[in-house]
Amino acid sequence: MLIKILFSFLYFILNNAQAQDVIKRKRETDFFLDVLGVKGILGVIGTLVFVYAYRNSIKIFSWIDDQTYGTRDYILKKFEIMFIEVEPRKITIGLLVMSFGMGIMTFCIFALLGKLALAVLLSIVVVIVGWKSPKPIVDYFEEKRKKKYQMQMVDALNLMANGLRAGLTVPQSIGMVVDELPPPVSQEFNLVLQQAKIGVPLDEALENLKKRVYTEDNEMFVTSVNILRETGGNLAETFDTIVSVIRERVRLQLKIDTYIASGKIQAYIIAAMPFAMIVMFGSGDPEYFPLLFGTILGLIAMVVICGMVALGMWVIMKIINIKV
Repeated sequence: MLIKILFSFLYFILNNAQAQDVIKRKRETDFFLDVLGVKGILGVIGTLVFVYAYRNSIKIFSWIDDQTYGTRDYILKKFEIMFIEVEPRKITIGLLVMSFGMGIMTFCIFALLGKLALAVLLSIVVVIVGWKSPKPIVDYFEEKRKKKYQMQMVDALNLMANGLRAGLTVPQSIGMVVDELPPPVSQEFNLVLQQAKIGVPLDEALENLKKRVYTEDNEMFVTSVNILRETGGNLAETFDTIVSVIRERVRLQLKIDTYIASGKIQAYIIAAMPFAMIVMFGSGDPEYFPLLFGTILGLIAMVVICGMVALGMWVIMKIINIKV
């Protein structure tokens, strides 16, 4: 009996303390509202935001410039490296269509279906993804072009070595590569010749090639040509050595690609499992989808699921990305 009385007393004290705390916070809120008013509080918040923006204006404007004109300039620079001619105006229109255009279209579709909350969430996601995706897409095509260039370097160096053995000079051997081989190696070597024709020293033109398409094979090629042209030596034998190194690296890379193929399949299966389970449970219970896509808590759960899946995919891809 005594223990029950003691617990009741402690419960009363705790409830009384919580009630007093709530009353105190309410009084403080009422005090600020009475003294400043709603407009005054909004003015204070606006002043704080202005001060923060003013103190970090350089960083803010730099971030805005990088996310707008910076993205367009980045894509134009990559296109120039890949010998793709596109007007800057078309790049700007494409970025706007991929982000805001697709976002507005998504919002209209789901709003017409009566899913307003889902329309707002998906349109925001589509705008962000549409604005951020062009850079990775362009990087992917540049990396693909670089791999194709690396595979063509074997034929290019063999052709140059044969030309040097036949008595041709280095520029003439490069000209053979331009005439005989397809892009992208012919495009890059042709640019080296064009730069040499307008007065750029050959070693500087080759250094520019290394900067445009930076690979270990290109670095060996450019360094060997520049050194042996100054000190003297057998470039043909050097090219043969570089070819053997490239072939061994390609063989090892293909072997590694075979081993990590299973890892990629596991990553794709793991990433697809949450969505497959959603479809499976939704097909068994018709009330599952409205709870998931028609409520705020369900939409938050979907965002968390997508974020965790993306994080897991990123970690797995980093683990299986083995460089030779």
